[in-house]
Amino acid sequence: QVQLVESGGGLVQTGGSLRLSCAASGRPVSTYAMGWFRQAPEKERDFVAAISRSGTNSYYADSVKGRFTISRDNAKNTLYLQMNSLKPEDTATYYCAANLDSLALSTYVRQTPYDYWGQGTQVTVSS
Repeated sequence: QVQLVESGGGLVQTGGSLRLSCAASGRPVSTYAMGWFRQAPEKERDFVAAISRSGTNSYYADSVKGRFTISRDNAKNTLYLQMNSLKPEDTATYYCAANLDSLALSTYVRQTPYDYWGQGTQVTVSS
């Protein structure tokens, strides 16, 4: 069993930055690939970024490429999402997720491979 708890969300102005964290417990984070998704009100949950077990490889949605960076600190059992140059359209609840397999990173754009999800943290970008 894996528990995921997101933090770091908040209100920020357009162009600002936030860093989200996802603290994992239950088993070593190095044993699973992880990802970030987001869901705006009345919209579907969308893929943001994914990262391999080691942190060597990452994959991004086109909408955040060049602005967001996913990283992980396996020693701290924590996943991060550094978000820069934020836009109002980035406003959403952000969720981290974990998958116990070792799949091609492009697979992780879908929700179905993920075994565990956090409760989410709200990010609001004002214009």
